[in-house]
Amino acid sequence: MNTVIHKLKGDRVIWMTVLFLGLISLLAVYSSISSLAFKHEGGSTMHYLMKHGIMLVTGGAIMYYVAKQQFTIYSRLSQLLIGVMVVLLLLTLLLGSNINDASRWITIPIINQSFQTSDPAKVVLIVYLARVLGKHHGQEWSLRDVLLKLMVPVGAICGLILPANFSTAAVLFTVCLVIMFIGQVPMKHMVVIVGSAIGAFILLLVLAKSTPGLLPRLDTWVGRIESFGVEDHDANYQVEHAKIAIASGGFLPNGPGSGQSRNFLPHPYSDMIYAFIIEEYGSILGGLGLLLLYLILLFRAVRIASSCQKPFGALAAIGLGLMLVLQAMINMAVAVNLVPVTGQPLPLVSMGGTSVWFTCLAIGIMLSVSRGNEEQAPVTKDVERPRTAFA
Repeated sequence: MNTVIHKLKGDRVIWMTVLFLGLISLLAVYSSISSLAFKHEGGSTMHYLMKHGIMLVTGGAIMYYVAKQQFTIYSRLSQLLIGVMVVLLLLTLLLGSNINDASRWITIPIINQSFQTSDPAKVVLIVYLARVLGKHHGQEWSLRDVLLKLMVPVGAICGLILPANFSTAAVLFTVCLVIMFIGQVPMKHMVVIVGSAIGAFILLLVLAKSTPGLLPRLDTWVGRIESFGVEDHDANYQVEHAKIAIASGGFLPNGPGSGQSRNFLPHPYSDMIYAFIIEEYGSILGGLGLLLLYLILLFRAVRIASSCQKPFGALAAIGLGLMLVLQAMINMAVAVNLVPVTGQPLPLVSMGGTSVWFTCLAIGIMLSVSRGNEEQAPVTKDVERPRTAFA
């Protein structure tokens, strides 16, 4: 075991955290998938378990390969891919698979595998933003530079994600703002950005009212907000049953396979998997334990950023870590009815297909930055710790 851990590149705490999340995912998905398997596979859960297991294993391979590379290569790749992501998102809106009035998926020819284009777009945008901010580190930002160099790509990516997936666009935009703040963009420019974004969104809502089809999911957004906190069993079916599952779990574990919410809880293997985990493993081990793993992931991302001597690596690590953890927090907040339903999966835990690959890609880049830190600054008693990018 020690030999395997020694061969892993980058922060080993992150590797162990990912391993625990993967194991939790396999147990929870296998236990919760019976209702879905009964509808589509004649009651056999092995098909979905094997598919999810393959996604996790291949995701681990992606993470391992990405972590082995020099992290500076991802700076150059993001510059090449940012335009490709804009084209893919546009194609998704125009030609993508439509599920629940949301065009989020595009299918890869030949292999016939569909994926959400917003997943790779999130990673590329954050890395690209880290590249631009890193190259401008120590220089004075003008409002014109902020708008052209930062807000054009951010606005394009988030704007194309917005019509089909408001929550993903909002989370990504928030993470971009945090990265810009850490990257020392002046606060006066940040105020202009936020004000402009709010104004543009209000204008879009006004246009959507007079132009049906501009925002096909507008009624869904409004309905979720209006039903939040209201005692309406039909409108809050998901949340009501999630609360029943959490209450059934209690404080201490009931054991794997003991959850009964798989029979009535919508999507217990994806959107509501956090409630299902609490039902089987209790609020202490399942609820707080899972929360602790994500907080560890964020803490290690901050440690990696603070130790990195290059601004690009520091910003990429903290941005990608914040994106994953914020997504996890929103998923858990939905399950306990703190925020309206959003449809955000729980990273590395929910059964989410190719989203596992892009989550592993993001973590792999963080590990690559960590590996670069270890190679550039070996820990010795006689060598003074180097100054970080933001020291």
